[in-house]
Amino acid sequence: MQAPYSVVIATLFPSLYPGPLGVSLCGKALTRNIWTMTTLQLLDFVAEKKRIDDVAFGGGGGMVMRAEPCAKALEKAFAIAPKNAVAIYPTPRGKPITQKTVRELAAASGLVMLCGRYEAVDQRVIEAFELQEISLGDFLLASGDCAAIAIIEAVVRLLDGTIANETATQNESFEDGLLEHPHYTRPAIWRERQVPEVLLSGDHAKIQTWREIQAKSITRKKRPELWQKYIKNEK
Repeated sequence: MQAPYSVVIATLFPSLYPGPLGVSLCGKALTRNIWTMTTLQLLDFVAEKKRIDDVAFGGGGGMVMRAEPCAKALEKAFAIAPKNAVAIYPTPRGKPITQKTVRELAAASGLVMLCGRYEAVDQRVIEAFELQEISLGDFLLASGDCAAIAIIEAVVRLLDGTIANETATQNESFEDGLLEHPHYTRPAIWRERQVPEVLLSGDHAKIQTWREIQAKSITRKKRPELWQKYIKNEK
C-alpha cells in the first residue's frame, strides 16, 4: 500500500490549518489518509526569553525571523517528513508557480513548508536547507500561510484518489498551455442567454473542436503572454 503524501508546515499560526484544506476534496482526501498534515509552532523552537524576530542587519523597516528557531523547526520537520519531500519557502521573490511545478510537487513524497512572517526569514536558513522559493504572483501577503494553503490544495487535488474522475484534471487550464474553455449547465436558456448550440448537438467531434477554438481565443485575449508561449511551442 502506498504511503500517504506527507505535508509538514512550520508556522507561527497552526490554527490556520487545515482551514480550507479540511473541506471538500482536500478534506475528504485528508480523512481518507491520501495525504497527512503536521503543523509545527515556530515559537516552540524559540529559546527562553528570546523572540522569533529581530531587527535587520544594515537597518531598514520590518523585522526578520531569526535563523536558529527556524532551523530547529525545519530539522524537526525533516525528521517527520519522507526522505525526498520538497522543502518550500513561499515568498513573493520566488519563482512563479505553474501547473507544471504543481505536478512535479505532487510526484514527490511530500512537502516541508516554512511559512514566513514579518519582513523575511534570515537568508542563511533558506540557503542552509536549500528551500525552494515559490511565489503565487507579483503581490504581497501578510505571511506565507495563505500561499502555503494554496500550494498544498493545488498539489493535493492531483494526488491519486483525491478526484474520482482522473480525466477531470487532464483538460484544465494550463495543462496544454491554454486557458480552459467556457462551461455551461442547465437550463439551456437562462435570463435570455442561451447555451451555444453546438454543446446541445451531441456531436462530440464538433464539441471538441469548439472547445479548442474557445480555449485558444480566450488565452489570446486574456493572457497574451501564454498565447505567445503556446504558439512558440506549437511551431
